[in-house]
Amino acid sequence: MAAQESNSIIIDSSQSSEEKDAALINELPSALFWDAMEIRKWKGFWFEPGLIKCAMKFSSSFQAGNDDVLLASAPKTGTTWLKALCLCILHQNHNIPENEDLLTQDNPQFHVQTIESSIYSTKPTPDLYSTPSPRLLHTHLPFNLLPNSIMNSNCKIVCVARNPKDTLVSLWHFFNSIFRGNQEPYPLEKAVDEFCTGVHQYGPYFENVLGYWSESQKRTEKILFLKYEEMIKDPKEQVRKLGLFLGKPFEKEEDLEKIVWRCSLERLRNLEVNKNGSVIYGVPNGSYFRKGIVGDWKNYLNLEMEDRINQTTLLKFKDSGLEFEN
Repeated sequence: MAAQESNSIIIDSSQSSEEKDAALINELPSALFWDAMEIRKWKGFWFEPGLIKCAMKFSSSFQAGNDDVLLASAPKTGTTWLKALCLCILHQNHNIPENEDLLTQDNPQFHVQTIESSIYSTKPTPDLYSTPSPRLLHTHLPFNLLPNSIMNSNCKIVCVARNPKDTLVSLWHFFNSIFRGNQEPYPLEKAVDEFCTGVHQYGPYFENVLGYWSESQKRTEKILFLKYEEMIKDPKEQVRKLGLFLGKPFEKEEDLEKIVWRCSLERLRNLEVNKNGSVIYGVPNGSYFRKGIVGDWKNYLNLEMEDRINQTTLLKFKDSGLEFEN
């Protein structure tokens, strides 16, 4: 369904703030994502309406602490892996026994929840400010929608991004598992078109990634930008960089190696907690771990699809200096 534009937004001044937000959301341009879910365009990005309400609350009310750490990522770009790594670096002793490891007890998505879709969607909103320091949070929201308190504090941001073609294929598998069930997979050519035009959940991907990349080039002390492909190629070096950025440098090489092993995708995928059960909104834990390899897109995209994404990437990232390995 094509996006529907609205010419005007009329809000009754006698309404409560929640009613005003609901009225505003109802007037936003709309589209149907994967023939299954309504999404609306807010401030240049597409979201399920409930997410917009939560994002509004997050943006207007969240007060960042100077020692907070915010993880940021477009969906399916290495989020779960980054959550596991930062959780272990910040909150766990390197020498903790394996059977007492937090990651063996719950999926990283449980320990580091996505703030707009999990924390701010609860009623009432949980008391974030009683959480022990340093707080470790995550968002899929683009940079320009973050609360001012994050940008005006010493809160650090770690962003992970991934090759657009592998991101698209991972999204395709993930949403097929959620929306399609026992049905035929959603047509891949349609998924490619929606990805390139940006009309998809949390889209457009390119603007989301570029926002964090551009800011990371200006404020290296504030934002660390990691590439999934580099994490796969040299995890020790990337985790070393991550520990240093978070103010938790590794004094011993063996401590670094333990964290890399403990949080490896292969280990996480094979933990019992990630083979059974679900985490949030009934999504199975196993859905967060598929192949995780670089270049898997070659098994799915034809030449036309590949060229479509390549040309879109060149156009969107032109003159930014941002490049990804294929």
